[in-house]
Amino acid sequence: MTPPGGSPGSPFSVLLCDDNVMLLETLSEVVQSQPDLEVVGTARNGAQALRLAEHHLPDLVILDVRFPGGGPTLARTIARCSPASRIVAFSAYDDKASVEQMTSAGVLEYVLKGASNRELIAALRRVAHPR
Repeated sequence: MTPPGGSPGSPFSVLLCDDNVMLLETLSEVVQSQPDLEVVGTARNGAQALRLAEHHLPDLVILDVRFPGGGPTLARTIARCSPASRIVAFSAYDDKASVEQMTSAGVLEYVLKGASNRELIAALRRVAHPR
């Protein structure tokens, strides 16, 4: 079976979506440091995210919950244009309403921005390799 990355042994493609430039740079470094993950794009707003999702059809998407354009709305839109993409919410907010909105929009994991790099990578791998 060919993995989502396209060919056996190829890394999972990852789209990063956050409006904080410094956080995007840090996320990119963390993800790129993993041999099984490859950043294919970074987006600072909903229009960029959708354009990149349509172009790259990424395996994984890290999406800020309070992203410009609306995290839940964008999660649903990405799911329609790139149905194989699996979305991980990345948020500073852990209130029940935010979690429920993102879960109902199809997000598979919800990671708080205070989580360690190890926890974030573990969440990506859980989503990339569902049981």
